[in-house]
Amino acid sequence: MPDVPEVPAAESGWDLGAFEAEIGYRFRDRERLRQALAHTSYASERGLGESNERLEFLGDGVLSAAAAQQLFESFPGEDEGELSRKKSHLVSRARLAEVGAELDIGRWLYLGTGEDRTGGRQKPSVLANAVEALIGAIALDGGFEAARSFVARRCLGDMAAPESDFKTRLQEVSQNRFHALPVYETSPSGGPEHDRTFESEVRMRGKVLGRGSGKTKKAAEQRAAQEALRSLE
Repeated sequence: MPDVPEVPAAESGWDLGAFEAEIGYRFRDRERLRQALAHTSYASERGLGESNERLEFLGDGVLSAAAAQQLFESFPGEDEGELSRKKSHLVSRARLAEVGAELDIGRWLYLGTGEDRTGGRQKPSVLANAVEALIGAIALDGGFEAARSFVARRCLGDMAAPESDFKTRLQEVSQNRFHALPVYETSPSGGPEHDRTFESEVRMRGKVLGRGSGKTKKAAEQRAAQEALRSLE
């Protein structure tokens, strides 16, 4: 098995069981989880043989296969071109970074000192890579079905890949321009429980870029992202 990072004293108290509860998978060998969380900056700083890069490679393949299978089964009437378009959306770097933010995976990463100081725990590229490594670690620990189950639950939530996916577009713009992820604050604003309206604000580094409302949280966030894109353009 590859070298596993030594856990520094400051991090030895981390309750990785809490992270396992969040992702919905408990590792038989928790050292695989630690390996998945070991960024290359951490491995280099401590002279370790490997970071999580090999697990990223494995996770990328597992994610692609799991997404293809799920789409094939969920959309029996669609042709190869449409399935490929949906798959491209689901396995995109922007989508993986979003999943990483939802899991708060940055909080649990082993980072080198410099990477940590420069905001590595919020960098979309770091989050996306960590999610791939996590998928690879689950595949090694529990097999393809365990990894496929995780992917289905946490990575394939928006299988329709809507034409007007303003949230994904905003995330890509934010990543390229600001090297950071947009943050949404969404809450119900009124109406009965069965017919509520939601209001959403999207911020970038503390600044409000857009607001939107809708009958679902997703719709409100899409409209907030659309307004934010207009303001950035």
